[in-house]
Amino acid sequence: MPVITGNYIPPGIFKNADVSTIYSATLRKVEFPLYERERIELSDGDFMDLDWSFSKQKDTDKLVILLHGLAGNASRPYMKGMARAFNHRNWNAVAMNFRGCSEELNRYFRSYHAGASDDLAEVVTHVLSLKKYSRIALVGFSLGGNMMLKYLGENRSIPEEIVGATGVSVPCDLEGSLGAINRMRNFVYSKRFELNLKQHLYARARKFPDYISKKKVAACSSLRDIDDLYTSKAHGYKNASDYYKKASAIGFLAGINTPTLLINAKNDSFLSPNCYPYKFAEESEFLYLEVPPYGGHVGFVTSTSIYYHEKRAVDFMESRI
Repeated sequence: MPVITGNYIPPGIFKNADVSTIYSATLRKVEFPLYERERIELSDGDFMDLDWSFSKQKDTDKLVILLHGLAGNASRPYMKGMARAFNHRNWNAVAMNFRGCSEELNRYFRSYHAGASDDLAEVVTHVLSLKKYSRIALVGFSLGGNMMLKYLGENRSIPEEIVGATGVSVPCDLEGSLGAINRMRNFVYSKRFELNLKQHLYARARKFPDYISKKKVAACSSLRDIDDLYTSKAHGYKNASDYYKKASAIGFLAGINTPTLLINAKNDSFLSPNCYPYKFAEESEFLYLEVPPYGGHVGFVTSTSIYYHEKRAVDFMESRI
């Protein structure tokens, strides 16, 4: 499919990548009713909390599954904004809280990571068991977008009910993206992620003292240190490099057979060159790559309450059905 340049032009100051990124992540207010929470039991004995929101059309057979980013959850403005956009177009929405990302720590030492596509598969199986939804869309943000793309491109059977997917600001190449976020210009972002994840690991160390110690967590001074200490080991990888190599969506794009829109802003400082898979998109029948010049990281601000990527995601899904 041809690469899409996109026609997104943000208002004034939001042409600046940092302004759009920070405003959208921390200052944006999304008027949205409370979710209805459901806890599902996973096949390995753990649990995951799902947050549901509903369209006014009570009998809709359309559902979107939303996947958040690193250190995120269903209450983030970008998750609520996307759920609202789909609800307004008569889609129900279910927002995943990855393991350990709701108010309660999950049961096991493992939690979530960019390649945990089996957890998405369990959510898909669960919603299909409700026998209510014949048209299902997937939308993944950042790390959740990598998980979603990996799921779609793996050697697995994708249910025919999944009509399409959209990834927003996706680090398709995890190691390359880590290199990008470790640049000096991104110091504040990387440090914020690091501190957030360390707090998460301190809680895990209290619950699982035989597996990890607070001293080792405190000694981590980078995101890679955390991936070496915890993310890789807790999820069956040898080390951080092994995790990045095996979990990156870039290795699975060629296997995608579901119509998929990938929106990665050209000025997203979190992404490396490999996160813009032009060649895959040009050669694929199913992967549409849109590279707007602006948008930062999940920062596609508009002059209305509906952001650019939210309208694009809904329009793309509606065009698939």
